[in-house]
Amino acid sequence: MKKESILLLVLAAIQFSHVLDFMIIMPLGSQFMRLFDIGPKQFSLIVSVYALSAFTMGLLGAGYMDRVDRKTALLVNYMGFAIGTLMCAMASGYYLFLAARALTGAFGGLLGALVFSIVSDAIPFERRARALGIVMTAFSVSSIVGVPLGVYLAAQYSWRAPFLGIALLAFVLIVVIFFVLPPMDRHIVEGIRRKRPLAVLSGIVRDDNQLRALLFTIVLMLGHFSIIPFIAPYMQLNIGFSDHQVTYVYLAGGALSVIVLPLTGRLSDRFGSQRIFVFASILALMAILSITHLPPVSIAAALLATSSFFVAAGGRTVPAMTMVTAVVNPANRGSFMSVRASANELGMALASLIAGMIVTRNPDGSLGHYPLVGYFAIGMSVFAIYLSGRLNNREVVMPQAPGFSPET
Repeated sequence: MKKESILLLVLAAIQFSHVLDFMIIMPLGSQFMRLFDIGPKQFSLIVSVYALSAFTMGLLGAGYMDRVDRKTALLVNYMGFAIGTLMCAMASGYYLFLAARALTGAFGGLLGALVFSIVSDAIPFERRARALGIVMTAFSVSSIVGVPLGVYLAAQYSWRAPFLGIALLAFVLIVVIFFVLPPMDRHIVEGIRRKRPLAVLSGIVRDDNQLRALLFTIVLMLGHFSIIPFIAPYMQLNIGFSDHQVTYVYLAGGALSVIVLPLTGRLSDRFGSQRIFVFASILALMAILSITHLPPVSIAAALLATSSFFVAAGGRTVPAMTMVTAVVNPANRGSFMSVRASANELGMALASLIAGMIVTRNPDGSLGHYPLVGYFAIGMSVFAIYLSGRLNNREVVMPQAPGFSPET
């Protein structure tokens, strides 16, 4: 159990840096629009180019994910992510920054697939939701610690400072991964002939259950991420938050999520992931409606609306991920999770682009048409609830990974 805890801690740290690298763009949105002299559409491209690059690399990497030790794949991709983040800090203009974000996304997009594949390989299904909840609290910790610190560094020194800090953390974690994590090749079953990369993708396309899981992933992301890129700019430009006060959004929401995500995992293990997903999604519908229709209110009232979204919308991701990991057998999970990561990134890219096309800049500098984005997110969330009931569990019990048995 001790080694299992160490594994989850390291994976959570990787997720923290990976999530923070993506999240830090949002609270700096108004600064980027001012610094690069761009509008909402150009800013949404900064977000979506990362996701589109991750989508492409996820598809290309799907045929190779189950052929190699997961530790080796993790080290290679994390090194590429660290270099890409460092290049973001060194970019001298809008288009160079876009290119650096694309490079970072190419490697960063595969990190999530690797992390969730490792957790799924190491942790039995009956305890997996709790383990995923622990790893996914990285989002909450990045909100509580990473985003406020990153915004402070950007305000105190330069917008480059947060990216330099994330790159430094990544290089340190690379050393930790190399020396601390054991080989992770349990998924490489002897005697099984691996399919060629195109055959792997073809097999996924021919499997209705996996296709439904991919569609579920995209639709859920459309219903979740479409409102996220403009939360911070909306709070600043429409509600009146300062550059420093916008960190309260992530601090409050993240603090509550630290409690809620592991709890959601335990509830999913006990009552069933699909049931908890539906319940959390219904709460998310109300939160989305509230945050996208928020009039000028006090900071406390605004934080109540944003925190409810972080908790409800974030809480449904744990049971959703648990359901998705079980639609394929472990021997092919890495390949599927890579394609699933691509689907997730595609959903993020589409959500950002769609939101960017809907949101406008009013003459007074505030953002317009944000409620329309909310209606779109609600529609996609309802569709995701329907799809969640059509996913079939195909979990196959495999021998426990050496070093990660509960008795260890």
